[in-house]
Amino acid sequence: MFQNLTEKLESVFKKLKARGKLSEADIDATLREIKLALLEADVNFKVVKNFISSIRERALGSEVMESLTPAQQVIKVVHGELTGLLGGSRTSLARAPIPPTRILLVGLQGSGKTTTCAKLALNLKEQGGKVCLVPADLSRPAAVDQLVTLGKRIQVPVFAVGDASSSLEAYRKASVEAGRAGCDTVIIDTAGRLHVDEEMMKEVSTLAGMVGPQETLLVADAMTGQDAVNVAETFHQRLTLSGIILTKLDGDARGGAALSMRSVTGVPIKYAGVGEGLDGLEPFHPERMASRILGMGDVLTLIDKAEKAFEEKEAKKLIRKQRKGDFDLEDFRDQLSKIREMGSLSDILSMLPLPGKMKASMPTEVDDGELVRIKAIIDSMTPAERRNPKILNGSRRKRISAGSGTTPADVNRLIKQFEQTKKMMKMMGKGKGFPGLPI
Repeated sequence: MFQNLTEKLESVFKKLKARGKLSEADIDATLREIKLALLEADVNFKVVKNFISSIRERALGSEVMESLTPAQQVIKVVHGELTGLLGGSRTSLARAPIPPTRILLVGLQGSGKTTTCAKLALNLKEQGGKVCLVPADLSRPAAVDQLVTLGKRIQVPVFAVGDASSSLEAYRKASVEAGRAGCDTVIIDTAGRLHVDEEMMKEVSTLAGMVGPQETLLVADAMTGQDAVNVAETFHQRLTLSGIILTKLDGDARGGAALSMRSVTGVPIKYAGVGEGLDGLEPFHPERMASRILGMGDVLTLIDKAEKAFEEKEAKKLIRKQRKGDFDLEDFRDQLSKIREMGSLSDILSMLPLPGKMKASMPTEVDDGELVRIKAIIDSMTPAERRNPKILNGSRRKRISAGSGTTPADVNRLIKQFEQTKKMMKMMGKGKGFPGLPI
């Protein structure tokens, strides 16, 4: 989402680094460019004004002006202020002193609220919680059925009341069932409309008063820009929100809502929706997001994703094979499958703190379909061919390409890529570092 903003800020900082000692005029010129980049990203103008003012005050202090590396200090100041703008630190969900914890999800129709209910349920379930879902959105005919279907997919109980005449009755009856089931967390899906109206706000406010939730989370579509900020303000005035979940944060919008919402409402962003899969919900870490926006990568989130995708025993076994040089195409295929679980290749690459020249040489769009083709090619091989690619002569490669719906050239390219990967991993296993990087 922040690609355009990141590119512009990187360009600003590149020019800044080219200067030696900085003058007040240099800093003002830099701040003008940062201000323009933020406004073009659809960040609220009041937020931008306060943000630039805070940076200028710190940048003109002795921390920067007397530093031997003033450009680096300015970047450090911007990173700190951007982290503060996004909330400062990670804010966890509140818990009820006596279970169950009640979480109310609110928002407009089309923001992804019902799907987010299931995503949050899966996230909490994977942390060891016993979660259940309650559909209290009776205004949209398919909402209850949608939540029931999603609940089955993630194997989380959904207590739907078919004969309920109101959201209050639906919750009242469902909460009894949730108590009997011993759920420690109840997630309630509420009514939504295409726009904010009094009828919806009254219904949700009444339900919130009855539920007494520990968390009232607004599900906001990050693609809607400043409209999302206005919606957040309205809901917060009526319900006193405890947090925000931003959906579609991996989209191609300008990203201003994410940078404006926390500052305008004072409500922390607790989760970010990244991807259509039900596992596509991540805790929101302001400092990590600030680093990504400034082009510094996000290694910690990448590690979190890798730990989730790769089991410790499997990883140790793979390392041993790498060191011995026994890494084969079956291992290669299995690794690619795990990488796909971590998200899109473009997203993974954006988290790597690559050197400037290497980053510039990377493609702006990475074809995730290439992983599918590679897997199809490897699956079309015999077990013997996967374990020993050296036996792949011309006729075998032709057979494999026909079986995988690719060309012999695709097969040849895969074998070449595999040999390069195997060589690189063997070098790393012997402690020679990663070719081209100082590690």
